[in-house]
Amino acid sequence: MAAPNDPKRPATPDEFKAMAHPLRLRILRLCLHDAMTNKELADRLGQDPATVLHHVRLLVSTGFLVADHVRTGARGALEKPYRATGKSWVLSAATAEQGRVEQAAVLDALKGELLETAPDDVLAGARMGVQLSSAKAKRYQARIDKLISDLAAEPDAPNGERFGFYVTWHRR
Repeated sequence: MAAPNDPKRPATPDEFKAMAHPLRLRILRLCLHDAMTNKELADRLGQDPATVLHHVRLLVSTGFLVADHVRTGARGALEKPYRATGKSWVLSAATAEQGRVEQAAVLDALKGELLETAPDDVLAGARMGVQLSSAKAKRYQARIDKLISDLAAEPDAPNGERFGFYVTWHRR
């Protein structure tokens, strides 16, 4: 759920449904920097094209994906690629329960991405438990929020290297 000063708006039920599925999250990530066709997505994800099309259509109808310029494929057929809109960055879960469900979907999507990553491409990661005073916990939360905001605001470098980033801060 968004913090009180978070500029994000609560997701509608349809938007939440779109954001709460790991395969749809992976589609959004794949289409973030490259427009991809349904077939390209299905091949990359190891899924049936009809299954992927179902998810693509939901993402288009909720505004998370848009059709890019139609292009001619290798065999001369017209291809319809899709590109992510970045809409998920302006939405938050409407309830704490939705936030929990959404984070579980994000973890499932992340697991799929990590399993496709070359071992040397996992640059850092940690899972730990800590016991902090309320004041220190708030300071660390603010630092995490700042890092996320800074990364989200960073303009894409045209020929830059692509990275994934995931962090969660939760009570145990």
